[in-house]
Amino acid sequence: MKNVVLITLLAAMTQLSNGQESPGLSSPDYRPQSRFTPPRNWINDPNGLVYHDGEYHLFYQYNPFGNVWGHMSWGHAVSKDLLHWEHLPVAIPEFTDAAGKTTAIFSGGAVVDKGNRNGLCPAGTKDCLVALYTGNVTVGDKQLAQYQNLAYSADKGRTWKQYDKNPILDIGSKEFRDPNAFWYAPEQKWIMATVKATEHRAALYSSTDLKNWTLMSHFGPVGDTSKVWECPGLMQVPVHTEAGQPTGKSKWVLFISAGFPQKDYVGTQYFVGDFDGTTFTLDPAAQPRPVPSANGYAGALVDYGKDYYAAVPYNNLPASQPGPVMLGWHNNWAYGNELPTTPFKGAMSLPRQITLRQSSQGGMQLVQQPIEGVRSLRGAQTNQPSIRLTSQSQTLEKTTDNAYELEVELKPGTAKRVGLKLAKGANEETILQYTGGKLQLDRRRSGNVSFSPRFPSVEEAPLSPKNGVIKLRIFVDKSVVEVFVNDGERVITDLIFPTETTSGIDIFAEEGTAEFVRLTRWALKPIRQ
Repeated sequence: MKNVVLITLLAAMTQLSNGQESPGLSSPDYRPQSRFTPPRNWINDPNGLVYHDGEYHLFYQYNPFGNVWGHMSWGHAVSKDLLHWEHLPVAIPEFTDAAGKTTAIFSGGAVVDKGNRNGLCPAGTKDCLVALYTGNVTVGDKQLAQYQNLAYSADKGRTWKQYDKNPILDIGSKEFRDPNAFWYAPEQKWIMATVKATEHRAALYSSTDLKNWTLMSHFGPVGDTSKVWECPGLMQVPVHTEAGQPTGKSKWVLFISAGFPQKDYVGTQYFVGDFDGTTFTLDPAAQPRPVPSANGYAGALVDYGKDYYAAVPYNNLPASQPGPVMLGWHNNWAYGNELPTTPFKGAMSLPRQITLRQSSQGGMQLVQQPIEGVRSLRGAQTNQPSIRLTSQSQTLEKTTDNAYELEVELKPGTAKRVGLKLAKGANEETILQYTGGKLQLDRRRSGNVSFSPRFPSVEEAPLSPKNGVIKLRIFVDKSVVEVFVNDGERVITDLIFPTETTSGIDIFAEEGTAEFVRLTRWALKPIRQ
């Protein structure tokens, strides 16, 4: 979360939350077709991700009054499949009390209290949805506190009531936030992960009733501490062999949003270890090596691009959806408010299924793949035969709508640089290339890059071909490029803003010979009618 803003204009909230767009303000070229965006206005962190009674709930940090950060409330949408979303009115709005203290609704999580066992909802309620969130309290532009609050819903999240004994957890801090809770069946209790942001520590609490919480342990500081810690997510993750086969075993993984290998950007790191119901302990044998960085970055990076942040897991997944599943926010605080999109700003990632893969190089590698349902968004298919290039380039598509999925298998061979030019226009292109043991995504000439000096950049991820082959699953979705590499062992996610609504795809090899063994492209079906 960022600067604190005085809350006003509450009467306008309902109208704005219903997605009424003003004429002439839309930016259709930049609104992704396959992932969640609000009808209008600013969003950031995904919040309260929970499945209940046939619906996936997505709450999110939302400004009901404008297209920049401020007035934090919980926006709300529901889905049957994690892909097609129904927009609902603001779920939990910021509020001001009689003393003039304003509470903004910062990030948090949601759980299902099955059978309303803790009695928060009215008697007779089948299941009670419970939201745990950070209340950020201000008077004017002066911050007073951050503490954890509770709200509950008896009608499947459509209306919410604040718990009358809030806050449920207050340690007298202004940097204590982002509660994320889950049910820990072995000990029949709730576990809540929070962060003491500037101390770079996760604090783990337990409760039997969701209202009274006891501190169990701390984790950190460790890994990346170049930025404040935010948005913790502690979960059990299945372990696969190096060949991708299930082992039947699992490890606990703690996700923390913090810094990035390039200075003064944010990203998400992860820690692999064990959890005994009280303490999360890092497993040095399982933890992957830090990303090499001139900036001294010391974390295991979740996404090597700049536009995947604040990712958290879904609670209470149905048996039909293997988990864990996470969503992240497409943006970066280095330039977030300046994005050239109207009337909305911000998008959520494709939902990602998470596993760990054993590595012969030591440790366990996080593996992320789009959930299987994403394949249902594939439209018209185009196949290309194997193409061999020697120090040359070739146009794959002269003009195509910038909304497609592309699967590529390439053999780098002797080429010093080999890759693709995406969203290629007369004077712009986004380059995805393999060179020197790294996969790079270069958006310096991707279109409109002038809105912020922090935006033009080159991302890179260490990468080794497998049996001489690199597998790429690329999503180009209007203003998003999301690249899954070698079945998800690396991911690079970046925003781009092409100035042309249709553009081409080129492939190339430089200073040697490379082979594109397979090239398959699908148009992306829009999730909105």
